Amino acid sequence: MLEMKHWREKRNTMEAVENNDFFTPTPERSPRFDKRSQYSMKNTSTAPTYSVFRRAKKIKPKKIEDIKKTGSDIILSNTYHLMIRPGVERIQSAGGLHNFMNCDLPILTDSGGFQVMSLSKLNKIDREKGAIFNSHVYGKKFFLSPEESIRIQLGLNSDIVMIMDECPKKTKDYNLIKKSMDLSLYWAERSKKAFGDNPHKALFGIVQGGLFKDLRTKSLNELINIGFDGYAIGGLAVGESQDEMFSVLDDIKDHLPSEKPHYLMGVGTPSDILGAVKRGVDMFDCVLPTRSGRTGLAFTWEGRINIKNNKYQTDNSPLDVNCSNLDLNKYSKNYLNHLFNTNEILASMLLTLHNINFYQEQSGYSNLDKPQSKKVFACQWHQLENKFRNRKGASVFCQTSRRGKIEFMPSTRA
Repeated sequence: MLEMKHWREKRNTMEAVENNDFFTPTPERSPRFDKRSQYSMKNTSTAPTYSVFRRAKKIKPKKIEDIKKTGSDIILSNTYHLMIRPGVERIQSAGGLHNFMNCDLPILTDSGGFQVMSLSKLNKIDREKGAIFNSHVYGKKFFLSPEESIRIQLGLNSDIVMIMDECPKKTKDYNLIKKSMDLSLYWAERSKKAFGDNPHKALFGIVQGGLFKDLRTKSLNELINIGFDGYAIGGLAVGESQDEMFSVLDDIKDHLPSEKPHYLMGVGTPSDILGAVKRGVDMFDCVLPTRSGRTGLAFTWEGRINIKNNKYQTDNSPLDVNCSNLDLNKYSKNYLNHLFNTNEILASMLLTLHNINFYQEQSGYSNLDKPQSKKVFACQWHQLENKFRNRKGASVFCQTSRRGKIEFMPSTRA
């Protein structure tokens, strides 16, 4: 069994970073993480660990073995894309996603609700039938109801299943957001019923309500009444500012069940994650480190690097001298620049793995159990925050870091 991480200790450390207070926090076990996970994968005794930064999205073309070496604990796959191709029946014939991908990590599957929003020109929403849409690949018509979404996810044999919800675009129209939230709550009840009794799997509810405090609170309270194994915060990372996102988290953080994991969907930049952890979030998913790696953008402790820049053609220094995992620092900027400018697939493979590893290292996982490392971790975070913030305080790790913008990338596909 994977040991559950003591996240209150980690959260205290991150709070110290934001407060510029570099102390060694006293270990204090959180009841949320004292419990051993009850969710296990078929044919294995491994259970998922609810971990900050520990979700890998869009990981191709890296091997699962390489992703595991970075410390990632959970792989995310997307219901929408898998149902279109290769199709759930084909994956079922292989014995589920774990066998299909040769992956022994826990797998979380998104319900496809975000794709309903992002592909809105191709679909319509029906309260009873769910989402009716045409495949963006073949043009075939699909019906994705709450029951069908759960059926597909169970057929994929995922370990953590997400309810079907509607993720509205950013708007200040209160009535529109309320209508969408009410629909998501109705679908949540149907999703819970369709999920049934699955003691070795988890079902997460998704809190909606836009930027409105009363709607967010109502959505969360209704989901708690229905009862779920974890609670996700959806409807963010759709173009709102970081301050707006943090305000939503502040509105609901004291209402989230402390004994259940909290998952912020589609987020984000390092500063997004840091602020969200302080506000009680445990789990994240984001394509930022992997998408950036495939396009030549590397995250390092010295700042972000566009490795395709001509100035690196004569730079024989490592990409990041502070990166000691997986021997990633043995490749020079000169060599990586050559790989990218000649369209070698090894280039995107190396930078993708580097960025995933950087996201893991910045969380301090490998050394946080060592008391002397906490101060170092805090200092590094403080320096990183200063390095990657512009005058207005907005994160500039990547120009377009939000999942809801046109740079939206789907979840990991098998």
